Amino acid sequence: MTVIALIPAYNEASRIAAAVRDARSFANAVVVVDDCSRDRTGDVAREAGAVVLRHVINRGQGAALQTATEYALSALKADVVVHFDADGQMAGSEIPTMVEPILHGEADVVLGSRFLGKESNMPFTRWAANRLARLFTLMISGIGLTDTHNGFRALSRKAAQELTITLDRMAHASQVLDLIKVKRLRYVERPVTITYSKETLAKSQSSLRAFCIVKDILKDKFFTRV
Repeated sequence: MTVIALIPAYNEASRIAAAVRDARSFANAVVVVDDCSRDRTGDVAREAGAVVLRHVINRGQGAALQTATEYALSALKADVVVHFDADGQMAGSEIPTMVEPILHGEADVVLGSRFLGKESNMPFTRWAANRLARLFTLMISGIGLTDTHNGFRALSRKAAQELTITLDRMAHASQVLDLIKVKRLRYVERPVTITYSKETLAKSQSSLRAFCIVKDILKDKFFTRV
């Protein structure tokens, strides 16, 4: 099967090359969507061996993943797509573990979890926020997970076609889970390692942005979707 890693990136010129090379070691190809970066993110990713698409305006991670998905399915004939971060938090060596349940026909979607046996240097504030997010997701979408906001995911071609992301920014993570339930897709969790650094922690969501994410999720769930 053809496995394509999808990497949304915004101002990640210092880290994107390592992420691309890491993912390329375990995927057939890597697609990077440069979300209108102000630095050389796109050029560096291309030099590292990725197919690079560019948004002419900054739209957000959800929109970047949707752009990458559409390209991977149509142009690269992907059988499996893997959502992978640009900042070095994820390990390419875990891509085969994420893809395996799909290859064996056991699941349509594989969701990474930081709480299934892998050691993590996750700060307590992130741990606490994730516990609240788990409860929120269970209440809103009816899907119970050990880790609700983990961006490491693998989707079969069928799942990638059905899980159309319409929330451009970070609320897309909850929308994906909601659609898994709505579309009745089979899903499993697999342990993954997420490594935190001062730089990645600096990108943490503020309380205001977290409120906006919740607002977008509720609007999409109860007032937008037909």
